[in-house]
Amino acid sequence: MSTLQTIASLIYLISAVCYVLGVHMMRSPKTARKGNGLSAIGMFMAVIMIIIEVVADGKITATGWIVLIAGLAVGIAYGVVKARKVPMTDVPQLVSLFNAVGGGAAAVIGIFDYLMKGDGVALSLAFSIPVFLDVIIGGITFSGSLIATGKLSGKVPGKPITFPGAKILNIIVVLGMLVAAWFMIATPTNIWFVILGLAMALIFGLLMTLPIGGADMPVVVSLLNAFTGLAVAFAGFVINNQVLIIAGALVGAAGTILTLQMAEAMNRSVANILAGGFGTGDSDSGSAGPDVPVDVKETSADDIGLQLAYAQNVMIVPGYGLAAAQAQHEVAELATVLTEKGINVNYAIHPVAGRMPGHMNVLLADVNVPYDQMKQLDDANPMFESTDVSLVIGANDVTNPLARESGNEISGMPILDVDKSKSVVVIKRSMSTGYAGIQNPLFSLDNTQMFFSDAKVGLQDIVAATKQYLDD
Repeated sequence: MSTLQTIASLIYLISAVCYVLGVHMMRSPKTARKGNGLSAIGMFMAVIMIIIEVVADGKITATGWIVLIAGLAVGIAYGVVKARKVPMTDVPQLVSLFNAVGGGAAAVIGIFDYLMKGDGVALSLAFSIPVFLDVIIGGITFSGSLIATGKLSGKVPGKPITFPGAKILNIIVVLGMLVAAWFMIATPTNIWFVILGLAMALIFGLLMTLPIGGADMPVVVSLLNAFTGLAVAFAGFVINNQVLIIAGALVGAAGTILTLQMAEAMNRSVANILAGGFGTGDSDSGSAGPDVPVDVKETSADDIGLQLAYAQNVMIVPGYGLAAAQAQHEVAELATVLTEKGINVNYAIHPVAGRMPGHMNVLLADVNVPYDQMKQLDDANPMFESTDVSLVIGANDVTNPLARESGNEISGMPILDVDKSKSVVVIKRSMSTGYAGIQNPLFSLDNTQMFFSDAKVGLQDIVAATKQYLDD
């Protein structure tokens, strides 16, 4: 082993350690930002080392250098600008778009190396199997993530999209992938079988994601993230790069664990989610089931301010409506006003609130909400019985008591027990249903009041009213 190879192996080992420690630090909101930075440092070291190895190898042409530098420049510029300018409401679709880019890049690596190493001779199984898995998983991730991005951004309908013969088409596509796999592995390199495998993977990604409703998008984003990691890991096997193998395996494992946890939080299996057909997307009809009353008691910002001013324990329950209105600054201001007067304020975070895993945590961290105020479902639920006012902001399905009953779309799903609070105030624009497509009987309970308003505007009025009563 040359000196350069020894140094490269050491750098890759350090990079891998940075990834592992970074992922471990992301387990807690308090250390997540540092963990993300540490992982970025590890990746930066790996990229610099790879460039040094490419220079030392001396085989890359001038055209290759132009393409490489241009690609790095465009990628870095787009990533930095997009990440800095993206509003918090668009973070889920940005994450999904990054999944698509990662899966697509991994597939391209596999295809290119497959074609470069094949000169009319059969390739070893140790090489051709990872190539096939790289191309298939990367292709599924690419097209599936683009559809997920479209659903999250509203450019593709959030409701499940199905059509007659979809199951038969799925079977045909799977058979096509198996045929492509057989000839890619058992015969000399042939570009048409690679194209067939990629085409079938792209179609399967579309067929897998289109029937999945918007309610399941957090799980789908997490699953596709795991797919991206697997595709990258197999790309590492293809080009014999330990950094890609380790980084991809970590992402794949973390994404898989998170997917299972998200599915458990919805009391559904991953297979059931992938079967699709759940939920209707956001609805403006406000239609209710036959046994769910829709008569509600409306309230005002002034009355809410009075309740909060005389409360001892307040629980804020954020949902996607908070993110959509970009009202995180207002809710943080309200909490600060209350805590400065000695009122105990906490946030109840449901695992699938929002449009991606951890969406509410990211939203609140963006406005420096203290991490110890963010209570996860298991910690928050025992607190509701001693809560004077629960302020539900744009959350729907995750607070629906129908989950405790059988025979409906969300039966068995763990929910936030806000209905056990002494008083519940729901800030919502209308009586529209959530992504599950069913009305929420919480809105009609005796201890619930509805404040129909945009979250940002409504919270501004509530903050003003609360300050007035606290200053009296």
